[in-house]
Amino acid sequence: MAGGERESGGAGATAAGRGGARGGGPALDYAALFAAVPAACVVLDRDLRIVTLNDAYSEVTGRTADELTGTSYFDAYPPDPGEPTSQAVEAQRNGLELALRTGNPNVLLLHRFAIPRPDRPGMFEPRWWNVTNHPLTGPDGRVELIIHRVDDVTSFVRWEREGVEPVPDGELMKAPRAELFTRARELQQANARLQEMTSRTRDLALTLQRAMLANPDLDAHPEIAVRYRPALRDLNACGDWYDVVDLPEGRLGLTVGDVVGHGVDAAAIMGMLRSALSAAMRVADGPSGALETLGLYSRALPGAMSTTTFACQVYPESSLLTYSNAGHPPPVLMRTDGSFCFLDQATDPPLGVRLEHVPRPQATVDYHSGSLLVMYTDGLIERRDEDIDVGLDRLVAAVRELRTLPPAELADGLLTAMAGPDGQQDDVSLMVVRL
Repeated sequence: MAGGERESGGAGATAAGRGGARGGGPALDYAALFAAVPAACVVLDRDLRIVTLNDAYSEVTGRTADELTGTSYFDAYPPDPGEPTSQAVEAQRNGLELALRTGNPNVLLLHRFAIPRPDRPGMFEPRWWNVTNHPLTGPDGRVELIIHRVDDVTSFVRWEREGVEPVPDGELMKAPRAELFTRARELQQANARLQEMTSRTRDLALTLQRAMLANPDLDAHPEIAVRYRPALRDLNACGDWYDVVDLPEGRLGLTVGDVVGHGVDAAAIMGMLRSALSAAMRVADGPSGALETLGLYSRALPGAMSTTTFACQVYPESSLLTYSNAGHPPPVLMRTDGSFCFLDQATDPPLGVRLEHVPRPQATVDYHSGSLLVMYTDGLIERRDEDIDVGLDRLVAAVRELRTLPPAELADGLLTAMAGPDGQQDDVSLMVVRL
């Protein structure tokens, strides 16, 4: 009889095992539990669309579940047009994307964020929130959902800064006012310290990046423009590089590359690889020989594996360009009449991925005076959920449209034309050369 009961009650047993109380108690209503949680929470999917929200979140924001469910978070909370210089929305986006990327929770303390007023369309109300982004992973380890928790401390921030009495807010107001004042002050001081540390780290990273990308040979070439743009989410340091090398007999060496990863560690690897390639370009037999040397060096350098790079030599007297490519997006050679070609005939795997050493390929193409060479890293052409060929087509169209501009203006125009609707999400190094 007991065995028969277990067989016939299998489905119910599973439900109880997942949600019921021990000892055969009733199944737990998770939706009701989530709705009753006192902290304001909204659940987002991988596309940052609102899956659900609890009653406390509706109370804090004045927005209902029917109104918000299925909506993109950043459609529900667009930037305040009255504060065009505010980075509040971008800070929210960076925190959410960091949780998606790393699988680790993160926090924004005393974050000033303007939210739309439901009772006055087009108007925004400033709020002060402590925000926690907690990612939830699926069986494969991939982040599937983010619990975005908001603790609204607007009343207490206004109390401290403006002397405005806080509006009673449930259990919090049962604490003595002195204690609440102390909490607000401690949060403000902690946030100020975090902002100061972040600012110093960014300044250090940017100084490091600029020093490593400094190029004395570039000063003698007004026909070359270079640009470096860090990703919005990072600390102004990345693994992207460009380099210009003056060679004997009027030849010119040009390289661009991209180390896997972001931040100061990737920038340090980039600096070593860039220096090694700069030296190799001066002594090796052509670009392929230089990349062979760099590939061997990368095997002895932790963090250098899978770096992509492109190297070429320009021969002005014969109007020839010789190149070799280690897994890098192909540069564009645009002629004055708008015709073009990709430099993709000597492409090999990235650095250090082969088990055995194999000579790198090399190709040569001729060019006409006034042609443009555009070298870049993948952050310029890649967008989420878009095939890379679409980005390449977009780049060609932009270069063709801007090809008559001086190199510096053309480089700036390309960065503007290629920026995605969500801003620049990856690092970009760009080199424009008028041949």
